[in-house]
Amino acid sequence: FTSAYAQKPAVYKIDQLTKRIFNNSDTTYVVNFWATWCKPCVAELPDFEKLHLEYKGSNVKVLLVSMDFVEELDKKLKDFLDKNKYTCEVVLLDEINGNDFINQISEQWSGAIPATLITRSNRLSDEFYEGKLNFEGLTKMMNHKK
Repeated sequence: FTSAYAQKPAVYKIDQLTKRIFNNSDTTYVVNFWATWCKPCVAELPDFEKLHLEYKGSNVKVLLVSMDFVEELDKKLKDFLDKNKYTCEVVLLDEINGNDFINQISEQWSGAIPATLITRSNRLSDEFYEGKLNFEGLTKMMNHKK
């Protein structure tokens, strides 16, 4: 029996991720950096799933970027996603050295997770938030266009 919910997450390098989320398309990306071992991260995931369902079919894409180890993809991460029935897209970031990628996401990022980035086609209004968010906070960020 395989779950119909979570597909096996793709594994990205930082350049694949940045090319995708900073592509000047009309898609707004809500990118959450998290890990299965991070309690506050796991606690906020249902709110990201809710946001994903709320904006389904629109040009808003919720992307959960797991910071788990690549070796744990099949066991830990896939099992976690199946168990929780998350339907938003998940990718695993395969980067060992945070110094190589943190500033490519946001200069405001210390590297702590959870962290959330919202990118819009007009790059001037990207927003970055370090720390736990709830659905209300996410919705506020979504509606806050500079």
